[in-house]
Amino acid sequence: TWSPAVVSNTASGSYVFTPNPVLFPCATTQTLNVTVTPLITPIFTGIPSTVCQNATAPILPLNSNNIPSISGMWSPATVDTSILGPVTYTFTPNSGQCTSVTPTMVTITVVQNVTPNFASIAPFCSGTTAPILTSTSPNGIIGTWMPATINNATSGSYVFTPNPNQCATTQTLNITVIQRATPDFQPISPICTGRTTPPALNNTAPNGITGTWSPATIDNTASGSYVFTPDSNQCSNTQTLDVVITPLSNPGFVSF
Repeated sequence: TWSPAVVSNTASGSYVFTPNPVLFPCATTQTLNVTVTPLITPIFTGIPSTVCQNATAPILPLNSNNIPSISGMWSPATVDTSILGPVTYTFTPNSGQCTSVTPTMVTITVVQNVTPNFASIAPFCSGTTAPILTSTSPNGIIGTWMPATINNATSGSYVFTPNPNQCATTQTLNITVIQRATPDFQPISPICTGRTTPPALNNTAPNGITGTWSPATIDNTASGSYVFTPDSNQCSNTQTLDVVITPLSNPGFVSF
């Protein structure tokens, strides 16, 4: 007879066989040591729980991180980062390994990328103070710009690249810099002092730029410079007209 009579499949132990003393009076006992290996639950570390849409897919390892490791297969076999939402991947150990009957499952959620929502920048005149490019978008995406600052002399494109570990895409701002126009008033011919009626200074240039003069009227007694300043909200330069006043000449007759 055996003691215990039945082998336990949950714990290691010793089992003693005792011969029947009547039938085998000269037989000794025998002990069998039975080792029960505990079931191993495969453990996987380093598999992210979330990945960004269309990012490089994490690899599902075919061997667990246990010592000794458990080998097996995954279903689905690979991670598809183009499909949004959570997907559960089930690991099935290869046969002949003491593994848990409960399947090992890993859930990976693919998160949709967010687009930074910087507002467009209105066209502005060359030479004026350029807007500042901030490193955080209104919807909270942090990153860097290339180029880092706006050139106030020429139009260009500026690309915002989010920092790593943010599910976000790049954003491009196209910025228009308007080149300044110059009023095209024609030069004024020299004027005789006191005699010639000076021309009026028009508040609209031939090319349509409106503004004001300083001084507002031409003095026909002295030469001077007159500066035309365009009205605001016109991308225009000033213009200066130099007016020459010619003094009167006396006839040079000789008296008799």
